Amino acid sequence: MTAQVIDGKAFAATMRGKIASHVARLKEVHHVTPGLAVILVGQDPASEVYVRNKNKSTVEVGMNSYEHKLPADTSEADLYALIDQLNADPAVHGILCQFPVPDHLSERDIVARIDPAKDVDGLHVLNAGLLASGQRAMVSCTPLGCLMLLRDQLGNLSGKNAVVIGRSNLVGKPVAQLLLRDSCTVTIAHSRTANIEEVVRGADIVVAAVGRAEMVKGDWIKKGAVVIDVGINRIPAPERGEGKTRLVGDVDYASAAEVAGAITPVPGGVGPMTIACLLANTVTACCRANGFPEPEGLTA
Repeated sequence: MTAQVIDGKAFAATMRGKIASHVARLKEVHHVTPGLAVILVGQDPASEVYVRNKNKSTVEVGMNSYEHKLPADTSEADLYALIDQLNADPAVHGILCQFPVPDHLSERDIVARIDPAKDVDGLHVLNAGLLASGQRAMVSCTPLGCLMLLRDQLGNLSGKNAVVIGRSNLVGKPVAQLLLRDSCTVTIAHSRTANIEEVVRGADIVVAAVGRAEMVKGDWIKKGAVVIDVGINRIPAPERGEGKTRLVGDVDYASAAEVAGAITPVPGGVGPMTIACLLANTVTACCRANGFPEPEGLTA
């Protein structure tokens, strides 16, 4: 048995098509264009690539993109003044600050400054609290992407046993909350979990988000389980030449694919979903701000 490969790239492309259609309807019927503002402080090369990709994707689906590039020595006061301005701007429906930021700035404080209704990264403590208490929230993009891939693969998730490996605020905890909300029985496993292999072996759904290369082996996986690998780890690849590396997930793909029912590859699985979900969240925020019906199939 070889697992079905869950193609996140193809799913994200279909999702972007749905988003573009919804944006076109908002423009035509309501004369409103969703707007996403991205703030980049400093010149981190990886961050510059991410911001460029976000800008390109935003424009491609017909939304307004507002880029704010600030020098690395930007003061906290100046950054907060910009965020306050964007919070007050009715043309801006989503705001995110690209992390990491220079050391003199606090990521936690930056997130806290963003209006929770415009927090399309879903990182504000208010959104975390709303999600945990089963209320309407802005949901973090990567967990939302995981949920959409699982719903597409399995349909109704009710009654499934799910194990989330990793307890980060960014992925592990929100994924667990989303799965609970879809009526899964959820276990969060982590570095201190005793007999973690046995815990994972009981799962119909495994979400690996621990940040350790190929930690989850095939013999941890129940036959037919669906495996969502959130990990992105760069490891040496001497077979490609001296000093070369390759990307792998938190799951040992080769062995897991022999027993799983379906599995996400790395790269090409969860990764492409993140920007698609960011765009979806911006459309959702726009609809909520204006009292329009939320887009079907694009929310949690």
